[in-house]
Amino acid sequence: MIDKQQLIDRFISYVTIDTESDPNSDTTPSTAKQWDLANKLADELKVMGMSDVSIDSNAYIMATFPSNVDHDVPVIGFISHFDTTPDYTGANVKPQIVENYQGQDLVLNAEENIVLSPDYFEDLLLYKGQTLITTDGTTLLGADDKAGITEIMEAMKYLINHPEIKHGTIKVGFTPDEEIGRGAHKFDVEKFGADWAYTMDGSQIGELEYENFNAAGAVIKVNGKIVHPGYAKGKMVNSMYYASEFINALPKHETPEHTEGYEGFFHLYSVSGEVESTKLEYIIRDHNKAKFEARKALMQKIVTNLNEKYGKPVFEIEIKDQYYNMKEKVTPVMHIVDIAEEAMKALDITPLIKPIRGGTDGSQLSYMGLPCPNIFAGGHNFHGRYEYVPVESMIKATEVICKIAEITAIKHQP
Repeated sequence: MIDKQQLIDRFISYVTIDTESDPNSDTTPSTAKQWDLANKLADELKVMGMSDVSIDSNAYIMATFPSNVDHDVPVIGFISHFDTTPDYTGANVKPQIVENYQGQDLVLNAEENIVLSPDYFEDLLLYKGQTLITTDGTTLLGADDKAGITEIMEAMKYLINHPEIKHGTIKVGFTPDEEIGRGAHKFDVEKFGADWAYTMDGSQIGELEYENFNAAGAVIKVNGKIVHPGYAKGKMVNSMYYASEFINALPKHETPEHTEGYEGFFHLYSVSGEVESTKLEYIIRDHNKAKFEARKALMQKIVTNLNEKYGKPVFEIEIKDQYYNMKEKVTPVMHIVDIAEEAMKALDITPLIKPIRGGTDGSQLSYMGLPCPNIFAGGHNFHGRYEYVPVESMIKATEVICKIAEITAIKHQP
């Protein structure tokens, strides 16, 4: 049995370390404070008894748990990221533990009247009778992805302490800057040395994902002209008004708040501007590659049409691809998904095989030669004050890691 209190203590020790990443930094990791947890993890892996523990100059951590069988078994890996999103503060996290949750509203912060309620977050009702870890309403929690790190660490400790569980060689990897899209950028796949891996970075218990969005980022610059407002007729060009025209030219309901499942979207996540210049920042997402390309083409066409309408280059656009749907790389090796599904069923977990409405390190790693489906880590409501994680889901994820290792060794017996 996984030690529940030990798992809770480990998780809390991780989430109380601020590891927020910074998209405006050009260093790796993007923030110096990520080193605080990175160094702690490397030390813990060594103390635990893992082999070949390394932490490189960019804070990528790798370690090996040697095989304990005498036949050849594919080398498998488990990967999580230790940074937290810059979308919401991860400083001074104060986790709150709710024992035996019974479906009631949870007052996270009475002073600010911040309430986590199943009336709004219905998934809470899945976890009646369980132990929840929540925020205090002023920060995110950091279960994305410190829950995944906790589960990998607890699984390795459990396997070390239970040599009767047979397994092949297992690799562990922890990465910085996943939340800003760079988690896999400097990951040394050859050094890692796994035949395939799993990211522990999903949400609800049972999630098993090998499809993700194709993703791009777009920056639209709108050029205006500032003159004295008292003498502006026929002369001023207010870039903010022009920017609104671009925004309104995109499909109104193809946004995150109106889409689900395989439906793609345009997401305007930042607007900054003044009369002379306005910048719009979008992310573009679609599971279907043809539709993804069509979304990018539409944005380009809107810019072209608006510039033609006004007879001058008011709009400039730059689009950069970020990552692609891992399905293309995982489908040829679907047995690695089958093993994870079998592991869940053996633990009485109902697999929820569905597309990720986002991306993980695994999507990029799959295109770097390391097929890498995604497995639940247990958290909900990531990137905000209402984030929570059921402890029992983390225990189950830890057991899934151990079971995958065991099944892989069994399937490759001579």
